[in-house]
Amino acid sequence: MRRIGLVLLVFMFLVLPLSAPGIGAPARTRTPPGDRGRFVHDEVLVAFRPAANPAVFARAFGGRVHAELQGLGVHVLKVPSGAVENVIAALSHNPQVEFAEPNIYLHLYLDPNDPFDNTDCYWTSANQCITQWAWAKVNAYAAWDVTAGNAAVRVAVVDTGIDVGDLNYSTPDYTGHADIVGCQTPIIKSFISGESGNDDHGHGTHVAGTIGACTNNGIGVAGANWAVQLMGVKVLDWSGSGTLSGVAQGIRWAADNGANVVNLSLGTSSPAKTLERAVKYAWNKGAVLVCAAGNSGGTQFTYPAAYVNCIAVAATDENDARAAFSSYGASWVDVAAPGVNILSTIQDDWFWCFLCYWYGYLPEYDALSGTSMSAPHVAGLAALIWAKGSCTTNTCVRQQIEQTADPIPGTGNFWRYGRVNYYNALK
Repeated sequence: MRRIGLVLLVFMFLVLPLSAPGIGAPARTRTPPGDRGRFVHDEVLVAFRPAANPAVFARAFGGRVHAELQGLGVHVLKVPSGAVENVIAALSHNPQVEFAEPNIYLHLYLDPNDPFDNTDCYWTSANQCITQWAWAKVNAYAAWDVTAGNAAVRVAVVDTGIDVGDLNYSTPDYTGHADIVGCQTPIIKSFISGESGNDDHGHGTHVAGTIGACTNNGIGVAGANWAVQLMGVKVLDWSGSGTLSGVAQGIRWAADNGANVVNLSLGTSSPAKTLERAVKYAWNKGAVLVCAAGNSGGTQFTYPAAYVNCIAVAATDENDARAAFSSYGASWVDVAAPGVNILSTIQDDWFWCFLCYWYGYLPEYDALSGTSMSAPHVAGLAALIWAKGSCTTNTCVRQQIEQTADPIPGTGNFWRYGRVNYYNALK
């Protein structure tokens, strides 16, 4: 089974390629992603104590201060290529340094009338004809009678961007994906140098569609929220890779700009203090953080999911069984949500789409699998709870999600609570 999920370098990029992409020539040619190594070869992330002078420290190692991650108290030092590990070792023993770590790379993890919701099936790139089976499983139809969302609620998709169209490309795309921009104008911000916030991978658009595709509009798929303000925060490039510093900045920016919910379908097998600090910052700003548990198929912790301020989400299939690829463990995974053969939006075929060109997924709509797909089902629920107005704090929203989840027999060791139930959380 093909699957896609956002994982960090130690994990595989979990999409199985097709032998021949079933689409036309891409809008532009790009080289397939290569092995960049585990971290940026000339950058170190450092949190200095108040009396320290970052510039002096940087010069002592033949480097310079490249940037400061605003609000997080972390500096990015440029150091000689290949010296990262030695610089970290030296700084870690200095009393004026709180922590030093490499700038690691992160990689990708009412009944509406939308036809692919539960009426017409959609022929996917895997030659499967499926509908959005997940909405019935999580009891969303009854929940939508309580609330279908509110455009004042902001959900940040910290990912590869959202397909909103790119006016800076040589042949401008003025449209973006019709089933997203047709009902709203997403707020866009990019932390990838030289790139707009437009999606050129496909993953972020798929995640965004589950949370807030235009719904009850007679076309395409249904989103968890019929009204919502999506925020596309691009921290991963066309190949699905991004730096720790970029992801941390994206989380901080989303929190500073009013995100009620932050979806993080990405992760790492190694704890990173900069990432933990960014997650804590957003939580303290009042955001609910929903994090994919990872696609290792085992119990090893992934981050940010394992951090206390994240709702860690595993993946289930149509039979409420844990997906074979899903990471699990009741000591750190909180809830589960549908994550197998999830039909959602993919970039239209106007702009370059990595998933379409390299792996043969279809433009417009296709089905992906992974905890990257289960997380937005929980983020969408969090947004509905905010929209209802019965909760005024992120602690309350999180409790509503976790304490109303459906326990699934035989899964007690996989996660703390159960598979989310939209109606139970809202009624």
